[in-house]
Amino acid sequence: MKARIQEKFQTLFGEPGDLYASAGRINLIGEHTDYNGGYVFPGAIDCGIMAEIKVNGTPKVRAYSIDFDEFVEFGLQEEDLPSQQWARYIFGVCRETIKRGGKVEGFDTVFAGDVPLGAGLSSSAALESTFAFALNDIFANGIDKFELAKIGQSTEHNYCGVKCGIMDQFASIFGKAGSLIRLNCKTLEYKYFPFNPEGYRLVLIDSCVKHELASSAYNKRRASCENAAAAIRKNHPEVEFLSDAKRVWLDEVRAEIPEEDFLRAEYVIGEVQRVLDVCDALERGDYETVGEMMYQTHFGMSKLYEVSCEELDFLNKLARKMDVTGSRVMGGGFGGCTINLVKDELYMPFLEAVMDQFTEKFGHAPKVYNVVISDGARKL
Repeated sequence: MKARIQEKFQTLFGEPGDLYASAGRINLIGEHTDYNGGYVFPGAIDCGIMAEIKVNGTPKVRAYSIDFDEFVEFGLQEEDLPSQQWARYIFGVCRETIKRGGKVEGFDTVFAGDVPLGAGLSSSAALESTFAFALNDIFANGIDKFELAKIGQSTEHNYCGVKCGIMDQFASIFGKAGSLIRLNCKTLEYKYFPFNPEGYRLVLIDSCVKHELASSAYNKRRASCENAAAAIRKNHPEVEFLSDAKRVWLDEVRAEIPEEDFLRAEYVIGEVQRVLDVCDALERGDYETVGEMMYQTHFGMSKLYEVSCEELDFLNKLARKMDVTGSRVMGGGFGGCTINLVKDELYMPFLEAVMDQFTEKFGHAPKVYNVVISDGARKL
């Protein structure tokens, strides 16, 4: 990937620039909790986005995406918003940096990624984090890492139409090899937990069903959670986010909110606790409990939050049937991957069963990604 980027940059722009990279992410547990002020438990992974960047002395950004085979040029004013979705991520990062008092001038860039698109591994956050980190470094803006993550989040909100939480960008900026990060999305307090599960592998099975997080379904679920939190707040004013609520407080307002909102909130309140339970289990080296919590999360995402699909439910049931330690849908849902915690001795039998049975049922083979927990945003 690096050689392709450098070769294309040389062809388009001549003089070489500097190379930057950031990572996609997995989330072991804690799904749809981030925008509810709860805990998440992500880690950066060994695939992501890489970009070569050089200041060009003009007021324009000239960007080439190797993956889309597309060249775009745009200015740095609000009215210069490009029409291409991938370019809006870069434009948004520039604008959000400028809004925070940072300096951004025209630059040339060529970038590519090896994050599988649509698999729930947050290729968009990797793209945002690469450019947020790079622009901060190139123009010596001195913006701290928390704010770099927020630049990516604000880009999604203001330029890409997704009201996402902070988790993806945080993991992409703060990722550390061999560690997962427990992040409190309300306070932004975080703690690294070593994650080197001997005798197990983390395996992603990609259903190849593409999800689209900008869809109304994602924003609708967020609205359901906010509605439930508002109802609880009338009785318990200290509830700022749904994550602050106790389950019994949700029961108190069940008659006052739509059943759909109740189910969404029931899932979120349970998921916040599961993250804490998994962290406790990891500190004991208890991977069986970690796995059982993953299965509980899948049930909640499928039946209460309703963001799974037939293919993901099939993969989850097959994992359970084969005694895989843990399995669940990962990411926003509506497609993408399951994340699986698999004992080494079950790894090959599990993959063979997945390939045979999934292909037979759905007419196409899934994809398999082995995951290594790695570093986040950096200059190469």
